[in-house]
Amino acid sequence: MRILHTADWHLGKTLEGRSRLPEQEAVIDEIVEIVQKENIDVVLLAGDAFDTVNPPADAEKLFYEALSRLSDYGKRHVAVIAGNHDHPGRLSAAAPIANMHAITLLGFPTDRVQQIHVPSSDETLMIGALPYPSEARLNELLAEECDEALLRARYDERIRAIFAKMNESFREDAVNIAMSHLYVAGGATCDSERPIELGGAYTVSPASFPAQAQYVALGHLHRPQDVKHAVMPARYSGSPLAYSFSEAGYSKSVTIIDVQPRCTPIISEYLLSKGRPLVKWKAEGLAQVYRWIEEGRDRGAWIDLEIDVEQSLTLEETHRLRKLYDGFVHIRPNYLKKEEVIREVHTDVPIETLFTRFYERQTGGGKPSEEIVQLFLQLVAEEDEQ
Repeated sequence: MRILHTADWHLGKTLEGRSRLPEQEAVIDEIVEIVQKENIDVVLLAGDAFDTVNPPADAEKLFYEALSRLSDYGKRHVAVIAGNHDHPGRLSAAAPIANMHAITLLGFPTDRVQQIHVPSSDETLMIGALPYPSEARLNELLAEECDEALLRARYDERIRAIFAKMNESFREDAVNIAMSHLYVAGGATCDSERPIELGGAYTVSPASFPAQAQYVALGHLHRPQDVKHAVMPARYSGSPLAYSFSEAGYSKSVTIIDVQPRCTPIISEYLLSKGRPLVKWKAEGLAQVYRWIEEGRDRGAWIDLEIDVEQSLTLEETHRLRKLYDGFVHIRPNYLKKEEVIREVHTDVPIETLFTRFYERQTGGGKPSEEIVQLFLQLVAEEDEQ
């Protein structure tokens, strides 16, 4: 049996107001191509299909179109669980009609194992699928005291109990897979993930996974990575696109699992190529930025630009950069000359000089233009008149 594991699509997510939907469409096209090319029998989506509990209509449309294509309109099974970004009720609302097309949608935590017959491999798949299990979604109060260590212990115990219950339903003559959306201790995080561990309280130990699971498919962390210290293979597939500049330089992928009953699975990573990469630039002045743009450096990427300057960038310069290349997301000046903080005000110092010093302190070394200084003096004069 061949299983494709993906997670954290975050459909509808933007980058500082810039739509990523065309990139999300492209990467879903790529995943569909991989599923067809690699003869995948089952697709697992381990949570955070959407970026918000109330996603835009275009994102929902893309999601259901993707499920139809991945399932090949009912010929291939697809299983989806809710992540912390998803609305559990909204995700599972379409379950009755989705089930008719070999698509399983699970919103709320459950200890019930999904039994699926996979015709393409003529095997049975048992999926211990646990959607994002917060206290609210578990509908339980795990600890009355506001003690982080106690809550962490109680939470881990509760998750361990759910997985133990699932373990009872796993079968030796079937392929046994666990799937969840949670934070496992020791995982490497990114800025684009919404924290779910509450300072560590919602952290789960790898020892809590069901002992009979042959593979644990996880969602939440956006960097593809194996879980350390897990007895069985356990992995975060990562997000298919980079969603923050903390992910700059990291490859994106899906995970493919080749597995048979009673056998150790073979895990492989299939790299993705679609979507605009997120890149950081550190430039020594405007001239270098203009040269990079002319050379076509990182053409098609989203750029976080830090630029060394001696004076503050004017609006005209900023607009010109954005006009030359629409990929600039952040343009952050790094002032080379920083004056010492003025701690005393001398009455014999001209007010425009004091204002210039103040402006430089507030901007980290930038110098105000003559227009700004004159505007300040005009405001001071108007205040004196009043």
